[in-house]
Order: sequence, then C-alpha cells, then structure tokens
Amino acid sequence: MKILMILTSHDQLGDTGEKTGFWLEEFAAPYYVLKDAGHDITLASPAGGQPPLDPKSDEPDAQTAATERFKQDAEAQAQLASTLKLADMDVASFDGVFYPGGHGPLWDLAESATSKALIETALVSGKPVALVCHAPAVLKPVTAPDGAPIVKGRKVTGFTNAEEEAVGLTDIVPFLLEDKLRAQGAEFSSGSPFQPHIVSDGLLITGQNPASSEGAAHALLVALTG
Repeated sequence: MKILMILTSHDQLGDTGEKTGFWLEEFAAPYYVLKDAGHDITLASPAGGQPPLDPKSDEPDAQTAATERFKQDAEAQAQLASTLKLADMDVASFDGVFYPGGHGPLWDLAESATSKALIETALVSGKPVALVCHAPAVLKPVTAPDGAPIVKGRKVTGFTNAEEEAVGLTDIVPFLLEDKLRAQGAEFSSGSPFQPHIVSDGLLITGQNPASSEGAAHALLVALTG
C-alpha cells in the first residue's frame, strides 16, 4: 500500500531563538514499521525539501534502534532531504496518512488549509490517519461533514499538559494540545508521562509522545488491513 507521511517545515521555537522541527524518533520508528511491512512511503512537507530536525531529538539520550538505523540508511536520508510539497499531494493516491510530531507542527501544519483538506478527504474516503505526539495539533481546524470539530466525541490522545510542563515549554507553545483537543469536545486520554499510549477511534489513530511512535504505526497497519 501507499502511505503519505507529512512532516513540518517550521523550525523556530516561538520567540526563544531556539530551533525546533520534527522529532527524529517520531519519523524513524513509523518509517521502518511501515517500510518493513512492505508499504511504499512518500514524504511531504509544506515547503518541500529537507524538513527541519528538532536538535533535541538528535541528542544521544533521544536515540533508539530506529534512529540509529536511519543514520546508517543513505536511501532514507536522501528521501527525507527531498520531501515533496504538501500542496502537490493528492490523497486519492494513498491508502493511509501518518503525521510525525515535534513542536514544529503546532505552528505550521496546525494552521494549514492544505493539511485540513487532506485529512478531511482521507477520512471521508475511508482512509486511516495516524498522528503522534504534537501532530494531533493538525486536527485543530479539521471538521466532520456536519461542520463539528473532527475530534468532537472521539477518543484521542497527544502530548499532555504534564509532558509540556516537563520539557519547560508550556509558555512557549502557541497552544496546549491537550487543552485544545478537550475544548473541541474530544474524549482525551493519557498514559504515564513519556510512556507509550496509543488510541484508535475508527480511522483516527493518535499516539501520546515519542515512545508511542512505533505503536501508532502498528495501529495504522491494523487499520490499513481492516
């Protein structure tokens, strides 16, 4: 099957002068889960080209088997360096969609009309959409056919207020993901901070944090074959 993976193009952490972007594990773990299952992966981002990597996700204590594998994988690195433009993507060409997180999506993908339309079309077409950590923020503008927020009455998770506080960015992010999803009527649940927690509700799959990346990809595999 064909999977569209959508990454952020935003690299500024608010007004701090620090860099942000996508979180390496949240890209690498799903990439290899899906690739090893035999699926074809297309990478896209709002600006196209090399998406910005959150430097914190490249530090030694953030490495996993998947990130180490990526660093030895010249083909995957080349693919990541040349992501296609999100605006050029036709969701009809894909069987499922995966959004890695990192703080970047809070600024660009969460405000993207292109991303909004793509997710709405995917869900109406019966195609699963998986989002991990901060990526559920991209659901903010997405609406159901009746005009209600897509998350209203649905079971979801995402990076929690407690986790945002733990990384010291509560006052930096443009909005708190947990608060936003709850305000839109989502049935938000969470596991222990920084431990795997994955929620599937029909075609919508969400993972709480980096540790949930691999599990969210496995849940997407289940949805694809279901």
